[in-house]
Amino acid sequence: MFNNTLNKILEDVNLRGMLSTIMSEDKDSTDNVEGNVKLAVKPKTKIPPLYRVLMMNDDYTPMEFVIEVLEKFFQKNREEATQIMLHVHQRGVGVCGIYTYDLAETKAMQVMNYARRYEHPLQVQLEKE
Repeated sequence: MFNNTLNKILEDVNLRGMLSTIMSEDKDSTDNVEGNVKLAVKPKTKIPPLYRVLMMNDDYTPMEFVIEVLEKFFQKNREEATQIMLHVHQRGVGVCGIYTYDLAETKAMQVMNYARRYEHPLQVQLEKE
């Protein structure tokens, strides 16, 4: 009786193994489309485009305020902030930093809100790099 039960279990396991083999063969055969084989495609990630945050010159915003903005929102040290401020003053526009769109837009909004709070007409714009 023990041998009969053991044989039945072995036959059952063997059938299951054969069924899984047959089922996997069927799955693979559906991947063949008109003689072409489907290949696994790895998604390609793109590097997001970068944007320059540009500061515009105006005749009313104090130079010291511009330096403060560059230090506070763009993490520039005093020397870098002064150089950028002078560039904006002399050439009319200067680059504050280069960031992904979301970060650049956030920084631009923060600067504009900060300037309005202190009643300065400071303008910043984004430009795709």
